[in-house]
Amino acid sequence: MKILSVNAGSSTLKFKLFLMPEEKVLTSGSFERIGISNGFYTIKFQGEKIKKERDLKDHTTAFQILMEELLSLKIVDSYEEISGVGHRIVQGADHYDKSVVITEEVLDDILSLSSLAPLHNPAAVLGIKAAQSVVPHATHVAVFDTAFHQTIAKENYLYALPMSWYKEHKVRRYGAHGTSHKYISQYMSNLLGRNDLKLIICHIGSGASISAVKNGKCINTSMGFTPNAGLIMGTRCGDIDATILLHIQEKLGLSPSELNTILNKESGILAISEEYSDMRDIYDHVKLGEEKSKLALSMFVKRIVDYIAKYYFELEGCDAIIFTAGVGENGAFERGKILEKLAFLGVKENVEVNHSIASYHDLHEGLITTLDSTIPAYVIPTDEEVMIARDTYSNI
Repeated sequence: MKILSVNAGSSTLKFKLFLMPEEKVLTSGSFERIGISNGFYTIKFQGEKIKKERDLKDHTTAFQILMEELLSLKIVDSYEEISGVGHRIVQGADHYDKSVVITEEVLDDILSLSSLAPLHNPAAVLGIKAAQSVVPHATHVAVFDTAFHQTIAKENYLYALPMSWYKEHKVRRYGAHGTSHKYISQYMSNLLGRNDLKLIICHIGSGASISAVKNGKCINTSMGFTPNAGLIMGTRCGDIDATILLHIQEKLGLSPSELNTILNKESGILAISEEYSDMRDIYDHVKLGEEKSKLALSMFVKRIVDYIAKYYFELEGCDAIIFTAGVGENGAFERGKILEKLAFLGVKENVEVNHSIASYHDLHEGLITTLDSTIPAYVIPTDEEVMIARDTYSNI
């Protein structure tokens, strides 16, 4: 059975085609600049990368081109071979605690939650409608980033704010990156041969979140009402005193939209370093002794360690710490700094192994602590696309 995993943005469409249940990747790629001039797309197939420039009027056009390419490359013999399409949906709020087959009611729900994810949910609906128009025979499934975090208890997801804000305006902790955290949780259960695990999962990229997972269920996560909570990220501030916003709004006369832009696009690592939002640039300038980059790295590491320590006590112990996503999978230096700060818990870095693991090295995953470390730490590449494919397959 062939399952297509789709992640639609406002001007992008990323995809990966799987043969299920083998989970074999048949092809992958992306469409860029949809609805904008100079559109193009890339397709990876049999070790080759095909890139073509093409006007991409809308998501339906992109999806039609994708299916034409699948036929032309003989990846499929007909559209009917696509049995299911899984769609990544950022925000499902507390409506959905699992992936579901898309109906008109589900589509309406996704749109109704757009105020909680204005950049993502409307774009996802565009992708869904485009896919449904081209492959109407397929089963279309919504896979929600927030679903995995719906097991969090009320004491962790509520804010100490007027209860009417929660009841009438849905103000609560939702978390994000749930598909990634779920994948890592399942992977570790298979790796260690146990389901009764206490895991601290560190999804660290330009956007970053940490979750505490017990017996396969999330009990807490660092992101909150929006993804701009918790850790210091590439351009997001993470946890702050909310009154700062009132103070700055009054002093500078900023609109809510201007404040939102600053919090999400001009803060975090970029704000501290005053130049770079990418941890690779920070690392390069730390080696040169640049003080602002050293401060950005120190603050970045400290916030991660704070959450790991918090979740260690909340879980009452920990069977493994896992690093995943861009920085988590490739940032050996950053991982080392985090493990160094966790020495008080008896965590011991295996320096040689840690520095040999990265997506661009031969070794992509593994144990990066010594055998006598009180808590083992692993690097495990995440795979949100295969998680989407699994959930879609299980709904057919």
